[in-house]
Amino acid sequence: MKTIKNKQLASILILLLGILFTACNNNDDVVYSDVVGVYEGTLTTDVAGKSINSKSNSTATAIVTMVGDEIEVHCFNDDFDTTIMLNLYEDGDMLNTCLTGADFENMYGHMMGQSNMNGNMQNMSSEWMQHLNNEHQNSDEHFGGFNMLNNSFDYTFKMETGDFHFRGIK
Repeated sequence: MKTIKNKQLASILILLLGILFTACNNNDDVVYSDVVGVYEGTLTTDVAGKSINSKSNSTATAIVTMVGDEIEVHCFNDDFDTTIMLNLYEDGDMLNTCLTGADFENMYGHMMGQSNMNGNMQNMSSEWMQHLNNEHQNSDEHFGGFNMLNNSFDYTFKMETGDFHFRGIK
């Protein structure tokens, strides 16, 4: 009788340990890989002319792939085709994005880590808030991210010919 109870107790203990390890495995790669896929949506263009601005909406696709610990976003339609590399930063139900490498320096005029802000934030802040605090100056802006609740992606591509805003659903 004791052997059966011990076996049952051992089985329950093993089951609980398995659940505990599974629940505690909060691997960022799993969260980040959730953004990988094809997003179908619209591309709104705001192309500046000499004296007028014209806006138009058209169907577009964004293909998001992982490249190391960054993502590559290839956004295109019949009249638009661009690819950018972005870093991801968790912020609650959002995964916000930021440019990488030379694109970061060209956009913001400084290298990552050269901010005028107050240094490291407390450990309780989100990755996003830490990124803003450690890598950016107050005037720096960002251009989009992923809403993990509805599997959507919004991003504004800043081009020489104007802004192109993609909004799509996976």
